Amino acid sequence: MVWSQLSRSWRHVGPLTNNLKSCGTRCVSTSGSGTRGTPEAQMADVPGGINFNITQDQKEILDLAEKFAREEMIPVAAEYDKTGAYPWPVIKKAHELGLMNLHIPEKYGGMGLGTLDGCLVTEKISYGCTGIGTALEANGLGSMPIMLAGNEEQKKKYLTRLIEEPIMCAYCVTEPGAGSDVAGAKTKAEKKGDDWVINGQKMWITNGGVANYYFVLARTNPDPKASASKAFTGFIVDADTPGVNPGRKEINMGQRASDTRGISFEDVVVPKENVLIGEGAGFKVAMGAFDNTRPPVASGAVGLAQRALDEATKYAAERKTFGTAIMNHQAVAFMLADMAMGIESARLCYMKAAWMADNGTRNTYMASIAKCLAGDVANKCATDAVQIFGGNGFNTEYPVEKLMRDAKIYQIYEGTAQIQRMIISREWFNKAKETLI
Repeated sequence: MVWSQLSRSWRHVGPLTNNLKSCGTRCVSTSGSGTRGTPEAQMADVPGGINFNITQDQKEILDLAEKFAREEMIPVAAEYDKTGAYPWPVIKKAHELGLMNLHIPEKYGGMGLGTLDGCLVTEKISYGCTGIGTALEANGLGSMPIMLAGNEEQKKKYLTRLIEEPIMCAYCVTEPGAGSDVAGAKTKAEKKGDDWVINGQKMWITNGGVANYYFVLARTNPDPKASASKAFTGFIVDADTPGVNPGRKEINMGQRASDTRGISFEDVVVPKENVLIGEGAGFKVAMGAFDNTRPPVASGAVGLAQRALDEATKYAAERKTFGTAIMNHQAVAFMLADMAMGIESARLCYMKAAWMADNGTRNTYMASIAKCLAGDVANKCATDAVQIFGGNGFNTEYPVEKLMRDAKIYQIYEGTAQIQRMIISREWFNKAKETLI
């Protein structure tokens, strides 16, 4: 049974966190962060109860994702990594099965799944290949600003097309000189009549060369002293607009199946109908997307980490030294135990962050914890897997060297590990002021 055939039953079942009926838990919203005080105060509105059970329909869907990863992704992942070709055949198959764009609401043709549902599927997909998985997941980031801030016409036009055919979109915020410092972005947009004209350059844009449209953040207030919350505007830019010029495909350390490029904008005319919310609202829109997209990124890192643990475990059971399998040596056994602990911890963090998003609770704190921890865990697990494989782990004939290369980006994109720690410390200090200081 393919995912699309399960859509009707899934819609009645609802997100995983909506199935906690025996505990009285309800799902408040899937529209993003709420504004009602602290996360603890907001969650107090939700009846208590913790339950990790899933329904039979959900199990079938997750089994489908796991089957897809094992049969459609793992066999071709090494070749796409080697060639850097964009995995269109895999993407088209994923689209056909309904394994893409899970977040699109039903009224626009999608499944309307919650953040947690999507995270659980993303972990399964990322187990197969995070390069291909990132290409698939980038549609979530590229379309999230429209999900959160688009008007009805914008949503109908740009969300529906993602369902109708296997096309991609992209999130254009990072610049050559403004990565983590989003407020330092130099791309500008000037009002000319009813239109806006964008000039500037973006960099490290996932799906940059294959996107059908982009979310673009541009400075519309030329005053350098203007606060970021008022200086930027978010635009939806069709990729075929004159003046939009994707650069060369970047050859990266890992996740090479993902298409990453610079994009230049030269006198790109954008109609006023493609402005999100209004002038000056762009920074809030851009940053608000991360609360919903960082948990899926964390789940992708967990999928990679789980793959590393599984590969290392199988190898440790087969490889023998000193008359016994190396998994029986305490040095190796403890490494596997540490990997397992990290994975379980990171998985629980992304699940909580996603649950908060689905319940309309501000989840900035937990989303950053999940993203940061999962990225660190993925890197440690991949590195330890290589170590367990020994010399073989350093060789491209074995799968773990690719996992190690693929893992690194999880400490960089969608906010570096250091940026996440800044956010976590800021959020923690705000909480501490209310209770401790």
